[in-house]
Amino acid sequence: MAGSNYPLTIRREDEQMVREAAKQINNRFYEFRERYRDLSTESIMTMVAYLFALEALRQKARNDTMPYADRIAELTTLLDDYFREQ
Repeated sequence: MAGSNYPLTIRREDEQMVREAAKQINNRFYEFRERYRDLSTESIMTMVAYLFALEALRQKARNDTMPYADRIAELTTLLDDYFREQ
């Protein structure tokens, strides 16, 4: 990534995903390198890491099902109470 190699030990079934991750990092890195020519490699990699972390947090927030699970539990309790009264 960014012209450097990083030795990793990964499972065979994860190889394609690891290669795709490196490709995405390189794409962002070279995109920023073109846009911010005065920045160091370390600064650009920091920006890339920040962007990926931000995207991961957004995705996590989008997939947070806990509020729905809590509401389902409330409704289940209400239904249980209702049917016990009947």
